[in-house]
Amino acid sequence: MTVEAVTSTPPASLYTGGTTDPAARKQVLDGEVFLRLLVTQLTHQDPSNPMDTNEMISQTTQLAMMEQLTALTDIGGEAFALNMRHAATALLGREVGYEDAEGRLVTGTVTRVSFNGPVPQVTVGDADIPLDMITDIS
Repeated sequence: MTVEAVTSTPPASLYTGGTTDPAARKQVLDGEVFLRLLVTQLTHQDPSNPMDTNEMISQTTQLAMMEQLTALTDIGGEAFALNMRHAATALLGREVGYEDAEGRLVTGTVTRVSFNGPVPQVTVGDADIPLDMITDIS
């Protein structure tokens, strides 16, 4: 019996090297794996006892539903991002408040909006504040 040393890096088979969100990788992988399994199942099935047609249609329908749900999720994310941009531009010229690093409420007028980064940034005075940090609007 051989015992291998424990290393601090995960095995290569566990690391994909990508920066994609693990949930997104899994959704893409699920569709590909599902198709591979279906093709493999059809290829290696017993000719004297083929797969039930209803079962194959059911599996194909499940794949189509999964792909549509993935597309719907993508559209929902895009709609959310667009709504955040709209909300940020609606704050131009408005008086807003946010908490600074010390927890004090700071107020000022929004003079600029930037869409660099995942969350829109609004400029209040000399500070660039993420839209989701705004706590008050007047």
